[in-house]
Amino acid sequence: MENKRKALGKGLEQLFSSEPMDFSQVEKSIVEHAKETDIVLIPVDQIRSNPYQPREYFDEVALEELASSIKEHGVLQPIIVKKSIKGYELIAGERRTRASKLAGIRTVPAIIKDFTDEEMMDIALLENIQREDLTPIEIAEGFKKYIDRTGITQEEIAIKFGKSRSYITNLLGLLSLPNKVKNLINKGKISQSHARVLSKLEEEEIILSLTDKIIDEDVSVRELEKLASGEKIIKKKPLAKSSFKSAEMSALENSLRDIIGTKVIVSNNKITIPFDSVPDLYRILDIINIKIDEKQDD
Repeated sequence: MENKRKALGKGLEQLFSSEPMDFSQVEKSIVEHAKETDIVLIPVDQIRSNPYQPREYFDEVALEELASSIKEHGVLQPIIVKKSIKGYELIAGERRTRASKLAGIRTVPAIIKDFTDEEMMDIALLENIQREDLTPIEIAEGFKKYIDRTGITQEEIAIKFGKSRSYITNLLGLLSLPNKVKNLINKGKISQSHARVLSKLEEEEIILSLTDKIIDEDVSVRELEKLASGEKIIKKKPLAKSSFKSAEMSALENSLRDIIGTKVIVSNNKITIPFDSVPDLYRILDIINIKIDEKQDD
């Protein structure tokens, strides 16, 4: 594990463990500490998107403009990738890679680094959230997948990504909206503020009716709030807020992380220890003194 941490680059481990994290600093640290020999040309057709990349919609006009720039000047900043079984997985540089394909470029400069699954999730969300490249629905889906996979609480994810608890709660609430409404949000037809008002309502029929009003009558957020406040309109009951993690629990997490060498989450009366491979699992079990016989032959 120590060798793996070193592979990330000087100071990068501290960036990943800091709260809140800053993607621009993560990428900057990797690029600045890369030696000239660390930057290699790799085939574009061997690169696939970060499997945790939440972005689904790309501005085609902006990509064409970037492709034109790449045709003329080349890719000025290397992308960052992780070696996979077949080719490479993108860590940073999705737009540069897509634009390079549009430009007909066969190889792009890249820095190859080793990352855990959790770190790749961190980067995929950070790159898009902090650069505001995602739609509200894509951001919400990214946070939801992150929470489901890691067991992290809404309070913890708010701190980790530098957001307020209410921001996370309101964002996740958008996922309960009907698919028609979510598609309109993704297309920019309905603002996040309108969507937040709609997400507080219970009945799908009312939500869709108000959605039509927003589109057809250009209803403002304030007007929508008045329409949604009618006595006959059923609102969702607010979820009880859970308390923030205590300083004691945070200290325990940090201590366990130092001992085990990976992020440990203590919440909801359970301990979650993610691992990125079978050998890594055996390494963790050995550290916590759980002895298991080696795999038997089939």
